[in-house]
Amino acid sequence: MKTWPAFVLLALATAAFGQRVQVGSGSVVQTVTTLKPGQFVWVPQVAPEGPMLLLVNLSTQRGLLFRNGVPIGASTVSTGKTGHGTPTGVFTILQKQVVHHSSKYDNAPMPYMERLTWEGVALHAGNLPGYPASHGCIRLPAGFAKLLYGATKLGMTVIITDEKVTPRIAPAPQIVASSPTAAPTPVMGAFEWQPEKSPQGPLSIIVSNADRKAVVLRNGIEIGSAPVTVDGSVSGTWAYTLRNIDVSGQHWIRVSLSSEDTADRPVPREEWQRFHAPDGFRRAVAQIVQPGTTVVVTSDSLVSGAVATPVTVIDAERRGR
Repeated sequence: MKTWPAFVLLALATAAFGQRVQVGSGSVVQTVTTLKPGQFVWVPQVAPEGPMLLLVNLSTQRGLLFRNGVPIGASTVSTGKTGHGTPTGVFTILQKQVVHHSSKYDNAPMPYMERLTWEGVALHAGNLPGYPASHGCIRLPAGFAKLLYGATKLGMTVIITDEKVTPRIAPAPQIVASSPTAAPTPVMGAFEWQPEKSPQGPLSIIVSNADRKAVVLRNGIEIGSAPVTVDGSVSGTWAYTLRNIDVSGQHWIRVSLSSEDTADRPVPREEWQRFHAPDGFRRAVAQIVQPGTTVVVTSDSLVSGAVATPVTVIDAERRGR
């Protein structure tokens, strides 16, 4: 078994740490397409709570992290090379170790390891040359791997697919297959409202200026949608978070995701006058918002494709590796 000197491990960790970049003029999903090897995006404030799901795309060599159905992180990856392909399917995180070494490949370091199979497939920090280069694992920039490790729990769902399309919203933890379709023209006044689909849990609302539509997600499940128009220019993506509710009303803050400025900014009441939605929808949403609710406003479309039906992979028993 090979022993890796401390200075080698330090060099590997430094080289693989990667570069955290800001969301540009679009959304997390748009930004991921422009990332260079080793770069990643991390904006957990847009959905502070809720079920999480990681989507790894073998075709694009990208990973996209959702919380409460909202994209909160994206990264370049390096998956299995020819002869050591990374399997597609539905997996769960079986084991986590900050410090781990491979028992199959020369005791190679696998920092921030999150195991997906007992045969040796795992998420971990590693070198990202810009193409599939691993022995089947999913390599991540060390900076992203560390953040991901701190946010995930055992049992979290990981989807590995080889389809090129990327979903804008991920109902977690179930992803259903569908074909890319154009967004229908919203009819002002009509809206969908089915709160019984998810009676409780963290609440996220996504407003797409491109689609002129709002989608309400509770605990990662879509419970409502409505046509929405926004006055003025909508460029990039930003989020509102409900801080608290008192006798004077609701108190929201605005967080920009499209610049280096991440300072919390109180939201004046008149800002909400920019948004126009059916009265029934507004009343329904007002009844369920609570501190921690987020509203994400984006110039991006929510309709860009879907994930193909994955092959379910079941690891019924633990095996050595």
